[in-house]
Amino acid sequence: MNRALNWVGQALLYGCFAVALGVLSRWPVYHALPADMAEIKVSFLHYGQRLEDCRPYTDAEKAKMAPNMRRAMKCGRERSPVHIEVDIDGQPVLNHTAKPSGLSRDGASTMYRRLNVPAGERRITVRFQDKMSAADALQSVEKTVDLKPAQVLVIDYEQEKGGVIFQ
Repeated sequence: MNRALNWVGQALLYGCFAVALGVLSRWPVYHALPADMAEIKVSFLHYGQRLEDCRPYTDAEKAKMAPNMRRAMKCGRERSPVHIEVDIDGQPVLNHTAKPSGLSRDGASTMYRRLNVPAGERRITVRFQDKMSAADALQSVEKTVDLKPAQVLVIDYEQEKGGVIFQ
């Protein structure tokens, strides 16, 4: 008799736990975005250009180095910060400079930003620069996209795919 009550009590507790779990998994309802909004994610991980160009070692510099440490070229490690600007319908919404990571400032620059915008047709202009000292390093891309409600558009930078990409 006592063993049967234990089983019934355990079944009731497990049942109550299952009902509570089911109710809390469906309520309250979560909406990531309001019904008439879309989201633009600007995200990149990019190594900026080196601040100084590689140059050959002079004979005097080579003479100071151990024979096993001699290389043909000397290349600085420090990289340029990466700058990005985003305009939506002619209005600037993002202006960010990502500094290179690492103790010697020789790592990748990273950035992640979420922008909530009204759904509909939007003209997006992205300006991306990975060498701050060169004016010709600025890459500008303009695209018109039709954003649906709750759609997520990702703006990324991939050198292999031609630079700024929209996906």
